Amino acid sequence: MTAVAGVVLAAGEGQRLRPLTATVPKALCPVGNLPLLDHALRRLAGLGLAGPATVAVNAAYLADQIVTHVGDRAHLSVEPDGPIGTSGGVARLRPWIDGRGVLVGNADAYLHDPFRDPGKDIAAMLDDWSGETVRMLTKPCFPGDTGGFSGRRFAGFSLIPWRYVQDLAEVDSNLVRTVWRPAEAAGDLELIAYEGLYLDTGTPADYLEANLHAAAGRVLADPSARITGEATESVLGAETLVEGSATRCVLWPGAHVTATESLTDAIRTATGLTVKT
Repeated sequence: MTAVAGVVLAAGEGQRLRPLTATVPKALCPVGNLPLLDHALRRLAGLGLAGPATVAVNAAYLADQIVTHVGDRAHLSVEPDGPIGTSGGVARLRPWIDGRGVLVGNADAYLHDPFRDPGKDIAAMLDDWSGETVRMLTKPCFPGDTGGFSGRRFAGFSLIPWRYVQDLAEVDSNLVRTVWRPAEAAGDLELIAYEGLYLDTGTPADYLEANLHAAAGRVLADPSARITGEATESVLGAETLVEGSATRCVLWPGAHVTATESLTDAIRTATGLTVKT
């Protein structure tokens, strides 16, 4: 079997998620009280990919927070002059990848399969892989959407052989242009169906949707969260306090809903920043 390394792309600025990402990198925004980055690392671990010899994380925007959060759990690649795109980020890791294939996941991808544990749900990406083709995890395109790949859309992970990685340049570019489209044109692209839910959490609305899905219609609360008012279908982080009411909300650690408030369809941080969707 071809040796494979895992890479989680966590360098992006998350501009569409602003102002939530003004002080926190997108990869550390919590979904279901777990940072998005940790969801990705857990999925790779479910495939047997864990530790700095086999998993890497790149960082650029607010990189110090990513570096501190990851610690010694993965190899770290810091892009000092700002993000250089998905392709440039993988290219910068070439010496570490060192001849292996690479399973690349976007930190902002929210995946959930009700029938398979994280990792097992994307195991088809590696099954019987020749080590020569490019594979992409996919879902059907939304009705009316154009583009995509043979009527399917990217769902957060791609598998790239070394022969493609070795030619990538360490410049600002994306994998669509440097790998996926060339592989498609060469007949080297294999589309792997994902059977579960995939959400790109790039906008506040999609980020809230991912959290509400994680809550599964209930209140998902950290043990230190306190509710003296009412909470419904919400995710409550550590040390949060709901004195009023919170409905379909995400409260980041330390957030507070006062006794006079009725908060609905919103994300709130410890500083009081509130983003309504």
